[in-house]
Amino acid sequence: VAKDLGLELSALRDHGARVVSEGRKQYFSLHEKNGHLATAERIDREQLCGQVQMCLINLEILVEFSM
Repeated sequence: VAKDLGLELSALRDHGARVVSEGRKQYFSLHEKNGHLATAERIDREQLCGQVQMCLINLEILVEFSM
């Protein structure tokens, strides 16, 4: 994530970067040590999307910067 955003790893930590998913469950987390996006828990596709062929999980990565 740090590489994709063009930031140093320290910038992710210093600016409170976090992953936010729609709904109550947070399926993803951001590892502070390496900046990688990872699943926070097992994702059950059938439970999440049922029989829908295309299954999507929307998420946002928030990074706080002072102005």
